[in-house]
Amino acid sequence: MTYLSLFISSFIAATLLPFYSEVILSVMLANGAEPLWLWLSATCGNTLGSLLNWALGRYLLHFQHKKWFPFKAGSLEKAQNSFNKYGLWSLLFAWLPIVGDPITFVAGIMKVRMLPFITLVFIGKGIRYGVVISLTNSVIT
Repeated sequence: MTYLSLFISSFIAATLLPFYSEVILSVMLANGAEPLWLWLSATCGNTLGSLLNWALGRYLLHFQHKKWFPFKAGSLEKAQNSFNKYGLWSLLFAWLPIVGDPITFVAGIMKVRMLPFITLVFIGKGIRYGVVISLTNSVIT
């Protein structure tokens, strides 16, 4: 496995598609891969995947009345209200299972500027992958 495969799996894991990059990261770490490069590959891939969700939220909202649109109007409004309640800082939790990907999608709908979006998502996801690397290192050593 290469760092590129980790980057791609982390990218996919951050989109609305179900996928888990932690397993690949842990296997690569157990096989002697460099932790810094693992952290950087996973964090960048996952952040860019979240940026795709942001872009989808920002530019595809005008399709919300189509049958194929993934969110119903009521759930979309509820998500927007939650984002308004918790604000921009909720992006630090974009790494959370189940709610993280929709947070990044709603951030696009709410027209959060790209630089604060990327900064907060990168910080949150970077901390998460740092914890995964630390936990994996403690188990394999």
